Amino acid sequence: MEVSRIRALRGPNLWSHHTAVEAIVKCSEAECAIAELAGFEDRLRALFPELSILQPTGHNDAISIAHVFELAALGLQAQAGCPVTFSRTTQTLEQGVFQVVVEYSEEAVGRLALELAEKLIQAAVDNSAFDLAAALEQLRELDEDVRLGPSTGSIVNAAIARNIPYRRLTDGSLVAFGWGSRQRKIQAAEMDGTSAIAEAIAQDKELTKKLLHAAGVPVPMGRAVSSPDDAWAAALEVGLPVVIKPKDGNQGKGVTVNVTTREQLDAGYLAASEFRDDILVERFLPGNDFRLLVIGNKLVAAARRDPPQVVGDGKQTVRELVEQVNKDPRRGSGHSTSLTKIRFDDIALASLAKQGYSAESVPPKGQRVILRNNANLSTGGAATDVTDDVHPEVAARAIAAAQMVGLDICGVDLVCDSVLKPIEALNGGIVEVNAAPGLRMHLSPSFGKGRAVGEAIVDSMFEPGNDGRIPIIAVTGTNGKTTTVRLIAHLMTTNGLRTGMTNTDGVYVNGRQIDSGDCSGPRSARNVLSHPDVDAAVFETARGGILREGLAYDYCQVAVVTNIGSGDHLGLNYITTVEDLAVLKRVIVQNVADDGYAVLNAADPIVASMAANSPAPVIFFAADPQIPLMAAQRAQGKRAVYVENGHLIAAEGKMKHSIPLSEVPITRNGSIGFQVENVMASVAAAWAVNMDFDVIRAGLKSFANENDNAPGRFNMFDFRGATVIADYGHNPDAMLALVKAVETMPAQRRSVVISGAGDRRDQDIRQQTEILGDAFEDVILYQDQCQRGRADGEVVALLRDGLKTAKKTTRVDEITGEFVAIDLALERLQAGDLCLILIDQVEEALAHISKRCSEG
Repeated sequence: MEVSRIRALRGPNLWSHHTAVEAIVKCSEAECAIAELAGFEDRLRALFPELSILQPTGHNDAISIAHVFELAALGLQAQAGCPVTFSRTTQTLEQGVFQVVVEYSEEAVGRLALELAEKLIQAAVDNSAFDLAAALEQLRELDEDVRLGPSTGSIVNAAIARNIPYRRLTDGSLVAFGWGSRQRKIQAAEMDGTSAIAEAIAQDKELTKKLLHAAGVPVPMGRAVSSPDDAWAAALEVGLPVVIKPKDGNQGKGVTVNVTTREQLDAGYLAASEFRDDILVERFLPGNDFRLLVIGNKLVAAARRDPPQVVGDGKQTVRELVEQVNKDPRRGSGHSTSLTKIRFDDIALASLAKQGYSAESVPPKGQRVILRNNANLSTGGAATDVTDDVHPEVAARAIAAAQMVGLDICGVDLVCDSVLKPIEALNGGIVEVNAAPGLRMHLSPSFGKGRAVGEAIVDSMFEPGNDGRIPIIAVTGTNGKTTTVRLIAHLMTTNGLRTGMTNTDGVYVNGRQIDSGDCSGPRSARNVLSHPDVDAAVFETARGGILREGLAYDYCQVAVVTNIGSGDHLGLNYITTVEDLAVLKRVIVQNVADDGYAVLNAADPIVASMAANSPAPVIFFAADPQIPLMAAQRAQGKRAVYVENGHLIAAEGKMKHSIPLSEVPITRNGSIGFQVENVMASVAAAWAVNMDFDVIRAGLKSFANENDNAPGRFNMFDFRGATVIADYGHNPDAMLALVKAVETMPAQRRSVVISGAGDRRDQDIRQQTEILGDAFEDVILYQDQCQRGRADGEVVALLRDGLKTAKKTTRVDEITGEFVAIDLALERLQAGDLCLILIDQVEEALAHISKRCSEG
């Protein structure tokens, strides 16, 4: 078995809505069916007993080794604790070659699962060993490393529950929610609105204390110190006992509490100076350690934190008691569990020494032994939820502390006997405020119920009813995609929206090009969705991007399919038929939001059939309103766009909007059929996002088919009284549409300049000139700059072969070089002639033609 071409499908894809890894699996005839491998399944199950039942798939009773590979990769992830359920194996037209797709929750884990599954199968084939426990532990550790921690994860889960899209911006905890101008960002428990100044204040404990004191919030008195002698002097000033700690520490690092002697203070000063040069001494407040979580202007959770401790039984040593406590399944080594294992380190030993114990001491029964001075969960502490016990005055002081510092998410540390009474009544005080506080103690406290703090954070970023989404319109098909995308984007801009657009020419934001080249894939779409100046997005969605990576978004509001033709890269990546292509293209239709629309060409039966796959209502468009599907749509009172008496009609029930085609320049009074189709699709898409028809009408009128608006899409020039048309058409369906369009235009003699894309099938290249040869007297064939895998002269030979049956062509020339071919065609033109130039280098060729025409 050979595994190759592993791809991560990071969005909805050909196979499912899930993220997944896809691999090509090749196996020899002898190994393809596991029934031919004696004892294989028994050996496999001995190595991996939890493997799912092996069942035949499709119409073939034989179970392939590729199917086993699929189930093993899924099963290993599931056994490691990953929430995955979907997988699939499909045989290609090549004998012994399969496409295997396996869901993942974390991409790195999914890729590792494929690697381990391959090793498992090889071990079963070779009858050799496979360490299942080690493989599962490897997957678990990787999953722990790469997945979001509990704090960030709780916020993401809350966003998902509200249908707010998210994406991780780094391997860490930086996450963006929503799209374009409506997006927000968090990093751990810190929002994009958090002030850097507020964060700096929170890190400066002395400044924080001064500000809180000024606001009337109780705080322990103290000051910064510069030496052990100065620290002792400060301790005497505020009164013993004291706390000594780094000025801007975190997680309790370097903190020594309840200092009563000079020796303890010197040791504490040394411990603190290991983390910072700036040391703080303040009055020690006896009592319990509470963490109050403030989000916005509300106290949403509170917990009492207890230091790591054990209780003696009169029999076991402290070390044995710690080992026993650490066996609690709630205690882990990372942040995924509600408790962390108690550390037995130098700090723990020092704490024991203060209590007169060592690791081997046997404490009396019932004696509480403290392993650390601080109560941080990350060092083994425990948390008890006390949210419902917080006195209103305590909550008010915590909110005042957060607002005084300026933190929108704030962890307020309170030392007090309890939170049942006001702080002042119990001589307590707020000792710290924390930016980006840990949420674990509130999500999964050691004792008590968890609090919905993730939901509170999301609610503070997105008001009710705001899902952070902008309108996304996805456009796919064989021909007309780019013009349709450009026209829809123009309509959105006319409507006052800052629009992001991707197509085969580049990426555009609010009319400015920010990237060039073929940008019709998911990477470019993600860039647009990340742009803060985008209010709406229109994406040309090519087959290649869907195959390589899936879609860039979870749902679009509108999916537009223009048409499905036979010349669109068939024969590549196991897409061999028009039906295969349609299944791939309809991915955008399958992933339309429930409250969106699918816009489908009713005159194309393959496209029209996609209606059955749409979870949303359908708007059909076709020039002829009398074809059965359009007639049925109109009879049912559903939305339809069609042409009637020279007008474009958008009808729903008894309501009709009418736009004269004479007011739509790119259709040339409705004479260019394929442009009429593009306009109908665009109008339907604009209607689907509730655009006012006065705006639509104005946008259609101002969209001229010029080089800067729709480059390479039926751009017209005048050259010495002859008509020159430049177009990027490059498949048989495009040729048919172009011939139909130019036949409506008068001409004394017609000529065409054409090359061919080498990554098409031979018959698709040949068919282009079979069509053109019946419409043009003069044909100039040229070899373009990139042959796309073809040998020199191969494409031109196929084009020449297509002219053998030409009914109209009387002259054929073969040229090397696109611009040389263009110049030859232009020099031959007489007034009243028409020349169609099928360009390859769009921008350069258009600039060349424009220059020649301006020179006359």
